[in-house]
Order: sequence, then structure tokens, then C-alpha cells
Amino acid sequence: MKYQYFPGCSLKGTGRAYEESFLAVFKALGVEISELEDWNCCGATAYMSVDETKSYALAGRNLAIAERAAEDVIAPCSACYLVLNKTMQGLKDHPELKRKVTSALKAGELDYKGTAKVRHPLDVLVNDVGLEEIKKRVKNPLTGLKLAPYYGCQVVRPFATFDDQHNPVTMDKLIATAGAECVTWPLKTRCCGGSLTGTVPEAGLRLAYIILKEAKKRGAQAIVTPCPLCQFNLDGYQDQIARKYERIDMPVLYFTQVIGLAMGLSAKELGIKRGIISAEAALAGR
Repeated sequence: MKYQYFPGCSLKGTGRAYEESFLAVFKALGVEISELEDWNCCGATAYMSVDETKSYALAGRNLAIAERAAEDVIAPCSACYLVLNKTMQGLKDHPELKRKVTSALKAGELDYKGTAKVRHPLDVLVNDVGLEEIKKRVKNPLTGLKLAPYYGCQVVRPFATFDDQHNPVTMDKLIATAGAECVTWPLKTRCCGGSLTGTVPEAGLRLAYIILKEAKKRGAQAIVTPCPLCQFNLDGYQDQIARKYERIDMPVLYFTQVIGLAMGLSAKELGIKRGIISAEAALAGR
């Protein structure tokens, strides 16, 4: 299996542990990953409100580059995954928009045909690699560890290409395959606050607090997410949440880190210690 990898900005910055664990796990599974050549920022969700046509062209450039390799492109970041899928759908549904974007890309010696397929690593792991194959690689089952799967609001909405919009379960299945106990809770797709933590902090902190408190109430020892912004909000703002509400001290891990630990990969190569809230106590003895 071979895929193009679109890291986006987060996985080269605040989400560095996500990239480290993603690449380590896929390598251990024998999946060949090549970073997309000369990729650019997808524009995230904010750029759509600045200039819609330019936003489509910005994301479309990455898709045009991916088409050269004739391989599916994996976008681990939830915002990148959403934007690239939205671009594909938008260009498919609106011929005039596609004409403008295609013309802009040709000025950069690129052509967009709409043949690239955008995948999420959750999708690839469950539906291409397969749970049985992953289970064969588990050397250190995370028995007794209670983990709350938190998908956030972007990875399955509005494009539920590989999971259910309202009750996604791919990450739940991977947590169980790793040998951990998957916490059942109603907030797995509730918004963490997104960029509100930086623009309207009162609202953003409250949304993050609600998720952290509920996970703790349900007995979770850590939250597991596929989204670098969710991880940043839930992990990085706990000191502020403690001052405003109460201290939670809940580690927030990437699902790739959880799988990697179960497969026997080291904490260092998975970037476990990059988290602000230490996962040491939760992972003690594992």
C-alpha cells in the first residue's frame, strides 16, 4: 500500500507528535508514505470566509500535485481533511468555479482533473490495513486503560465518507484493538471551541472544559483524538480552565500514539512527552 501524505501546517508545528506517531505506526505496519511534494497550506476553514474562489484554488493546488502520483492522499489533520474534501466536492458541483480554479492552476503549470482521493488515516487503518492485521502487531495490549474517543466536529462532518456523522466508531474500534477500554460518552463529536480559545476565550474555554469534565466523570484516564486543534485546545488550555473552573489534569493523546504504544513502539518515537498534561501516570507500567 502506497499513499501521498499531506501534513498541513499543524503537523509540522503544534501537532508534531501527531506526525511522529503517524509516520512511526504506518512504517511499522508496512504502509509506504511519501510526503506530498511542494505542498502548501490548505487555507484551513478560515480562508473560505476571506475569498472563496482563492480558497478553492489554494487547496486545489495540493490536489493537482497529488494527482501526478496517481495515489490516494492522506490528510491526518481534521481541518485539512475537511477542506480538501470540500474542495473536491465544490469543484465537482460547480462547473464555473472549477473553470476559474483550473485556469489559475494552469498558470502554475498544474492541471486538476478531479481524480485524487482524500483519505483520513482512521479510514486507511480500519478499511485498508484492517483491524485483524493491526491486532497481529499488538505486542503490548493496553489492558485496563480507559480511553475516551473524541472525534471533534470536522472529521466526519459534513463529509461522512468513512464513518457515521453522529456516532463515529472507527477510533473506538482501534482503541479496542489496542486492548484498551473504550469509554462510551455523548460528547465524542461536540466542538472543543476551535479557534474561539484565541478569539472569544470565555466561550472557547467553557466548551473545552465541558468535554474534559465529562471525560473525567466517565472514568477516562485520557482523551484520544485525531485532530491537532482539538488536542491543542484540550491539552494546552487546562491551566486556564483550572483557574476559571476546576483542575482536570486529563492527558490528551493522538489515536496513532495509542496504537503505537500497543504495537510496542517507544514513547519517544511516538512523541508521548510532547503533551503539556503528562500521560505518565495513565500509562505507568505500559
